[in-house]
Amino acid sequence: MTDVLDVARRQVLDEGRGLSAAQVLECLSLPDDRLQDLLALAHDVRMRWCGPEVEVEGIVSLKTGGCPEDCHFCSQSGTFESPVRSVWLNIPDLVEAAKETAKTGATEFCIVAAVRGPDERLMKQVREGVAAINAAVDINIACSLGMLTQAQVDELAELGVHRYNHNLETARSHFPNVVTTHSWEERWETLRMVKEAGMEVCCGGIVGMGETREQRAEFAAQLAELDPDEVPLNFLTPRPGTPFADLPVVEGAEALKTIAAFRLALPRTILRYAGGRELTLGDLGTRDGMLGGVNAIIVGNYLTTLGRPAEQDLDLLTELQMPIKALQKTL
Repeated sequence: MTDVLDVARRQVLDEGRGLSAAQVLECLSLPDDRLQDLLALAHDVRMRWCGPEVEVEGIVSLKTGGCPEDCHFCSQSGTFESPVRSVWLNIPDLVEAAKETAKTGATEFCIVAAVRGPDERLMKQVREGVAAINAAVDINIACSLGMLTQAQVDELAELGVHRYNHNLETARSHFPNVVTTHSWEERWETLRMVKEAGMEVCCGGIVGMGETREQRAEFAAQLAELDPDEVPLNFLTPRPGTPFADLPVVEGAEALKTIAAFRLALPRTILRYAGGRELTLGDLGTRDGMLGGVNAIIVGNYLTTLGRPAEQDLDLLTELQMPIKALQKTL
């Protein structure tokens, strides 16, 4: 019987062709005693097709809470009795957050808003925020503002927004179990417009929302079809008051298999550690993931959960001799 890792070594490492959904499922189904072999291959793939550099990013929420959508994982939804309440960040605070992010060596600063899509008030804030950040600090600016119209896509591109984040969150077949107030296809349409406008596409999701292994493999293949520049990989941190509050945390070995399998499906993509890694993997698992295919990281806190101190992640990169990617303006 042909071993999936032998096939992946030829197909992905040698030829640069990502694994199919069926092949990803084989990797996810490997026994735990094959985990180190899987991680080692994923690391070799990352080094060959992406190189040793790590992209560092900070994020800040311009508008927190009060979102009308019912994403079952999210404590910012206004439809659930969660402890997060609606708050807006002013422009000086936004600029200060960008400056602090740049001091860590980060090359990307992402402005996030908890909305279905931006209204004119939010677009005005984004316009002013992007201009103020550009005047104060040299850093790429990304945005995550929900679903967009064509006019909004065009405006963000004209503002010089470097990258747009809009997660598909999970496999198409599982999405109706996660969100009911909009469709997977609506998200895909925003991503299509962003890509056509010339902005970089950042699209990932959350592992551990009740999906099967088959659906994780399906999701990896769907992301490969989209061919985003970056895939942020989150692990569910169950939030009080949400429908997913009682879901179990993904086990460490399962999380690491997912990281490695996604790298083998997406050999040339920036694969970013995002939310939930602290709870799911801890310090040792975080290190294993960096040696198992991850080549980007969010430093500091997330939107409604605390992350590790940025210094810990930067010290880890130094220890692993992984240089931080230099700032490059591509727009």
